[in-house]
Amino acid sequence: MAFEPPQRLVRALGESVPDADEWVDRLPETARQAVALRELTVERVQVPGGRSSLVVLVRRPDGTPAVLKLVPPRSRPESERAALAHWDGRGAVQLLEPFVTEGVLLLERLHPDVSVRSLPEAKALLEAAGTLRRLWVEPPGDDAHVFETVAERTGRQAAVMRGASAEVAGLVSAALDARESLLAAPPEKRLLHGTFRQSKVLAGDRSPWLAVGPDPVVGECAFDLARLVRDRVEDLIASPSGAATTRRRIKRLAESLEVDQDRLRGWTLFRAVESGVRALRVGRPKDAELLLEFAGWL
Repeated sequence: MAFEPPQRLVRALGESVPDADEWVDRLPETARQAVALRELTVERVQVPGGRSSLVVLVRRPDGTPAVLKLVPPRSRPESERAALAHWDGRGAVQLLEPFVTEGVLLLERLHPDVSVRSLPEAKALLEAAGTLRRLWVEPPGDDAHVFETVAERTGRQAAVMRGASAEVAGLVSAALDARESLLAAPPEKRLLHGTFRQSKVLAGDRSPWLAVGPDPVVGECAFDLARLVRDRVEDLIASPSGAATTRRRIKRLAESLEVDQDRLRGWTLFRAVESGVRALRVGRPKDAELLLEFAGWL
């Protein structure tokens, strides 16, 4: 079978990963080797798939359905592996193999075309928040599993944001001030999903909903919840009550997950501005406009 990477993946990697072309060029052979090593039967490549990995639907030698995921080094696959191993299927997709192959993960098969995002908005937020709560556990205590911290990740992002154009200087300044204040006294240290949103929660068989695709980080829970606040941002922007709906969403999510509202608002601001500035930098002005307008409501 030809392991042709979906265009969505090629485009996204080209925006964010310096050596993406080299990894993509090697991908068909990497996939063939991974399949042969595990004696898998390939069904199909998941299309449109994700923006940071190739997802292949396969069956194991005993016929069990599974997912083979190939991830470029820049996307920290070993960090993802360590987080999934630590969660051990509680709230997240199950890791199916104990041995390590660089950049390759064999995972439990969920229902890839059915995410929480397919539910009505209020129900989707409820189910997504419930899934996220299960992931917020103490990080591993041993030195073998080292995860990036919120301070480290946002520090890299902040350095890039400072070079943004003058037209967004006000929002960038507010976002950076919020980050500095939030990092001064974090209330807890938990293992976080890192890139959580409705589309990252898929229907499963052993549990109704399970999280996939973490980019794990260690820090406070409000950071993880912030990305969920802006889910369906295009609908929020199109609504005349979008700003009020956003404020209600912050209040509802903060209360349901026992997170401080002001801290959630602060991290939502930082993450929206960071995403907006990044969208501008890689030539996605429409996405940037939505994100920065949303950030202005906060």
